[in-house]
Amino acid sequence: MRLVSWNVNGLRAAIKNGFLDSVASMNPDILCLQETRVSPHEINVELPGFHPFWNTAQKRGYSGTAIFSRTEPLGVSYGLGMAEHDAEGRVITLEFERFHLVNVYTPNAQHELTRLDYRQQWDADFLSHLVMLERTRPVIFCGDLNVAHREIDLKNPKANERNPGFTIEERTGFDRYISHGFIDTFREFNKEPGNYTWWSYRFRAREKNIGWRIDYFCISKALRPALKGACIYKDIYGSDHCPVGIELALP
Repeated sequence: MRLVSWNVNGLRAAIKNGFLDSVASMNPDILCLQETRVSPHEINVELPGFHPFWNTAQKRGYSGTAIFSRTEPLGVSYGLGMAEHDAEGRVITLEFERFHLVNVYTPNAQHELTRLDYRQQWDADFLSHLVMLERTRPVIFCGDLNVAHREIDLKNPKANERNPGFTIEERTGFDRYISHGFIDTFREFNKEPGNYTWWSYRFRAREKNIGWRIDYFCISKALRPALKGACIYKDIYGSDHCPVGIELALP
């Protein structure tokens, strides 16, 4: 089973930039998207054979997530069940026979860290959501988590210590996922620097590989024996993020 996650930074624009061909080349069984910025009735996404699930922000053209799955899930829920978090379309949870899958677009702490306090509350409440799900089945969660966890996960860590996405508060939030027992799948296979998933559109950052790794697949420890690979699709364009993926061997 191949799962792919991609912050498309606007699905309309991504489709114009070869999104459908890119999806065909990756051939996922489940595709999770973040920052779709569109409602399903406003766009035609031609992915035959997939069951679509959308969570759209109340504010038009903002945020949003979607999942396309070849297998129909046993159940679906949207958001965290908390009014303070659920207006921006940031979470979709699908229940399958062997696991829960959570697609998330984590809020950014924003310029001058104006949303850092909210971000810390989000991280705590999102972890509570994962822990609750794990009581019944192992959990896979993926998406743009808007944090580079370690210094190895961005090009210029010292220059970014108090910038959104690399504050100690946000990194500690990710630490708590790991402390709970979730596994950062990419680092199970690759512990080298220079592996990024987001690059600024400015200063030819992607060409120079001046980037950040802020897109993840994390899994419960119970799924580790089934994890056969994790990758960054660095050669796929169409967004300022590139897709990430995992391979699972489940009976």
